[in-house]
Amino acid sequence: MKALKWILIVVLVLGALFFFVGQPYLKEQTKKNSPEKMATYKEGGLDLTVNYSSPFKKDRIIFGKLVPYNMVWRTGANEPTTFTTTSDIMIIDKSLPAGTYSLWTKPGEDQWEIIFNKEVPEWGVTIWSGGKDTTRKPEEDIVNVTVPTTTLTEPLESFTIAFEGAEPTFLTMAWDQTKVSIPINK
Repeated sequence: MKALKWILIVVLVLGALFFFVGQPYLKEQTKKNSPEKMATYKEGGLDLTVNYSSPFKKDRIIFGKLVPYNMVWRTGANEPTTFTTTSDIMIIDKSLPAGTYSLWTKPGEDQWEIIFNKEVPEWGVTIWSGGKDTTRKPEEDIVNVTVPTTTLTEPLESFTIAFEGAEPTFLTMAWDQTKVSIPINK
């Protein structure tokens, strides 16, 4: 009985150490390889912010290999990418109310599906799947649009999200030799 008590105490202590020390350490280490970045846009009555982690190419084939085609991607690394708007906007022809959303994509060779989801999960992928399965709940999707890809002339080393233009403003995502642009209007 005493041995069982000690085993239970050791398991609880190890669990607490992992939760309070190990997990934060692992998150810190992943952010060294995929630093946190922010893209903002504040013009023409729009106030938009995207928070994401930017992985690097590192001589890898990105789309179709590292990021498989036709599978939902958390769009960046580490925690899911978040998109915040302080006012109601239009994504192509679909209304997106003011708020903060997780931003998911489903890359394809010629087009990407762009998904805005009401829920922002803690990490975005399941550890047991090795990062292949997302924690996105499709029933929480609020806007889903498809946009064509364009090919960049020079490979882009780090995954980059930015805003370009005005009326419409484009939310752009680019990495390696692929770029997508999503039109946003007030």
